[in-house]
Amino acid sequence: MAHVEPIFSSERELIQNSAGPGKPRILLAASGSVASMKFGSLCHSFSEWAEVRAVATKASLHFIDKASLPKDVVLYIDEDEWSSWKKIGDNVLHIELRRWADVMVIAPLSANTLGKIAGGLCDNLLTCVVRAWDFGKPLFVAPAMNTFMWNNPFTQRHLDSISELGISLIPPITKRLACGDYGNGAMAEPSVIYSTVRLYLESLAQATAGTGQHLPEL
Repeated sequence: MAHVEPIFSSERELIQNSAGPGKPRILLAASGSVASMKFGSLCHSFSEWAEVRAVATKASLHFIDKASLPKDVVLYIDEDEWSSWKKIGDNVLHIELRRWADVMVIAPLSANTLGKIAGGLCDNLLTCVVRAWDFGKPLFVAPAMNTFMWNNPFTQRHLDSISELGISLIPPITKRLACGDYGNGAMAEPSVIYSTVRLYLESLAQATAGTGQHLPEL
């Protein structure tokens, strides 16, 4: 599936020029779950309030409808990591995205990507951003997987590992899943993910008001 071409000639230019005044910078990421079909809706929710950039794994592109994304949201895929780098001294995409973002939200978070993050693996653009992430900044995940996978003992181990890093969980919900099974493991609705992140940032801004700590204006 084709992706949205970056609108800036260099990633450094993106960092310097993309965000409007007072808008938080949100990096949305999708991994390989059928819930990626809702990624366009998620991007629309956030883009009405924040400056948004998006990252998609190769597997997630099976489900993402490019036409559903807001026109001003740049979607980066694994190939962009390599095509944007030609020589020593060039910008490295996953580092530039890490610098740019105030917040990262991975929705959906597949069982596979959860395991990679818990183990520190970084074999694609999304996991490279996480491996380089400044955990002084918020990182939210919204898992999506079959109930049997969600209930697997490895899942709790992996959730415990990422919790130790300070990653915030937006829990899955119980419903009829894409495979036809009924149970827990469906990704939270985009509206819930959006409201959770926005409420967190607004609460954080209120808590730090007058302390001199810099936060994006909300």
